[in-house]
Amino acid sequence: MYNQSLMKQIRERFCHVDTCPYQGPRVFFENAGGSLTLKSVVETNTRLAGIPDNQGRDNPASHELVRIIDQSREDMRNFLGVSDGPVFIGESGTELLFRLVRAAVLGTAEGGKVVGSTLEHPATVSACKRWSKIAGKEYLAVAHNSDTATVIVDDYRTVIDADTRVATIIHTSPVTGISVDVKAVANAIREVSPDCIIIVDGIQHAPHGDLHVDTYDVDAYTISAYKVFSRHNYGFAWVSPRLSTLPHDHLDGTPADFWELGTRDTSAFACFSEVVNYLDWLGSQSVDSDDRRERILAAGKSIHEQEAGLVKAMFDGIEGQKGLRDMPEVKVIGGYDNSQREGLVSLYIEAVPCADVVSRLNAEGVRTHVRKNDYFSGNILEPLNRPTCVRVSMCHYNTGEEVLQFLRVMESIVDQII
Repeated sequence: MYNQSLMKQIRERFCHVDTCPYQGPRVFFENAGGSLTLKSVVETNTRLAGIPDNQGRDNPASHELVRIIDQSREDMRNFLGVSDGPVFIGESGTELLFRLVRAAVLGTAEGGKVVGSTLEHPATVSACKRWSKIAGKEYLAVAHNSDTATVIVDDYRTVIDADTRVATIIHTSPVTGISVDVKAVANAIREVSPDCIIIVDGIQHAPHGDLHVDTYDVDAYTISAYKVFSRHNYGFAWVSPRLSTLPHDHLDGTPADFWELGTRDTSAFACFSEVVNYLDWLGSQSVDSDDRRERILAAGKSIHEQEAGLVKAMFDGIEGQKGLRDMPEVKVIGGYDNSQREGLVSLYIEAVPCADVVSRLNAEGVRTHVRKNDYFSGNILEPLNRPTCVRVSMCHYNTGEEVLQFLRVMESIVDQII
């Protein structure tokens, strides 16, 4: 885990890292609902919001806006690890997934299948169901394993065949925190349907580790900026050259691979460059390299190691405080020994309503969230016969001391029911 000096530097770069402006001091374990925001993002957004000029004009301000956007696209490519194919901004990750799924389903050959999984977010599932029906394609959802809280290659193999036109994969579940081996699943799909369009929801995975999208052999990868240290109201996507030119909404006269509609928000691009600048700095703390991509990858590795340490402390205890593993009343979705877990723990106590657990934690200054058996989380909770769970989502800027505070409250809740 990060040493005390580096952790101090990391936390100084984020807004409201330990204090809510409406509540006061608190631990932020609600990162899956949206990460903390970099101070540099807020400063950059404020500075650019007042610029009246648009792109594409022959004046110094317009030239600078174009330069900022071009730089940001390069930063997005570096972050994702992609070479060919456009990167573009949309309203949100959900909106981008709907657009990508629509283009893929309507643009591929008639008939056939669209395959996803029951692990996926409703943004992908809803889009697939809607456009499969309109296109006359069959939609099939691979069942995830409720014990491991993820989906694997063999699960996809049960339904994929040569007629699979479109497939979707979620990189990490925002409910379970368990990741999927995207590369392995994509390779299995390609074995039986080489021309299948593969779309990945990377929204939950993005803040938790390095990305190598070029190696996954997929056609699209989507991200919501507010999940990865930036602000709300935009997301971005990469699309492969072949998906980028399938019929889709764009203005007449623009290139066939152009996906952005209307004047771009320069501040959105600039804000994500600030995210990449931060990761570049973080990576430079552990690797001595002149290569920006290597530094970004080093940041991802250190983030993964920090969060794995936080999860271990939460499960096994810290500073003499027992962990969740030693509280039999606490049940963890996906199990304690799951190597695919990424900084998120969903749990429940049979004898205590999850809403009460969240309220008690909040009263003691620990921010978590209830996930309900609704359209957002029912796909995970219904097979477990659970109405709710408590989602505790950490990020690399969280500390062992914050885990300790959480565990003390959890132990006090458990002690009251013994």
